[in-house]
Amino acid sequence: MTIDTDQLQTELLDQIAAAATPEALEAVRVAAMGKSGSVTALLKTLGGMTPEARQIEGPKLNGLREAVTAALAARKAELETAALNERLAAERLDMTLPVPPALTGSIHPVSQVMDELAEIFADLGFAVATGPEIEDDWHNFTALNIPESHPARAMHDTFYIAQPPAGAGKLVLRTHTSPVQIRTMMTQKPPIRIIAPGRVYRSDSDATHTPMFHQVEGLVIDKGTTLAHLRWTLETFIKAFFEVDDVTLRFRPSYFPFTEPGVEVDVGYSSKTGKPAAGADADKCWAAAWCTAASSPRADSIPTSIRALPSASASTGWRCSNMA
Repeated sequence: MTIDTDQLQTELLDQIAAAATPEALEAVRVAAMGKSGSVTALLKTLGGMTPEARQIEGPKLNGLREAVTAALAARKAELETAALNERLAAERLDMTLPVPPALTGSIHPVSQVMDELAEIFADLGFAVATGPEIEDDWHNFTALNIPESHPARAMHDTFYIAQPPAGAGKLVLRTHTSPVQIRTMMTQKPPIRIIAPGRVYRSDSDATHTPMFHQVEGLVIDKGTTLAHLRWTLETFIKAFFEVDDVTLRFRPSYFPFTEPGVEVDVGYSSKTGKPAAGADADKCWAAAWCTAASSPRADSIPTSIRALPSASASTGWRCSNMA
């Protein structure tokens, strides 16, 4: 009995190669190598052959079984690899660590406060005006009604530029932002409503003073403007800046040689909350916050029809004291 294994092997290998899924490949395996499979049935016939026939047909059938088994294993590996690649493509997982966030820093507290001041006053209709920090003697003193012999000169003497450029006259690190008011009045026509924030320099240096600090000055020039408008503006600003519902202000007459009239502004202060307060919550504690004044009627820049209008200045630092 002669068995044609070549044709059967070709058919089985073609079926194995055509199997597109693991299920289809398993069906081919069962049909060939299962208990009732075609290859298994041929192997069973070896027991009924003569020794001579078994020696001839045995190697052929074993070769068929090994070829089919190897083809099944290879095709299974191909299908598993294809399935894994498809899954990896569909379920991509980034196993890399995220890049540490870059350190961008933060806004300096003084800069943050100055920005908040500008925003609040902008809501009240004020524009922000700026000027040079190195000022000439005229803008810093003379134009503000502070002549050479005026006592305010002694109070404001500060850092003069040792060797100013030729023809520049005396140059000084500005002692206040008031020169910005002068420059604004010389370049703009009323009505004017500005704040002038910035760094200023004075020769003070002790436990409560530094040679450089930040200051905000305000200037309003318009017909009919009074200290009542100034009081409302300050109250509105304090409530917005400190996020309180009410506040008590106290105006005290005070002497400033470069303005007339002048007043100190005290703010009711609560020792419990650490914020401005009103009424009984103020604990009879007042924080001296502002010096305010009307621009001098002899200031050269102010037109005659609208002289003596209120301005205000404030340092970013508060001096707190108990004043009944």
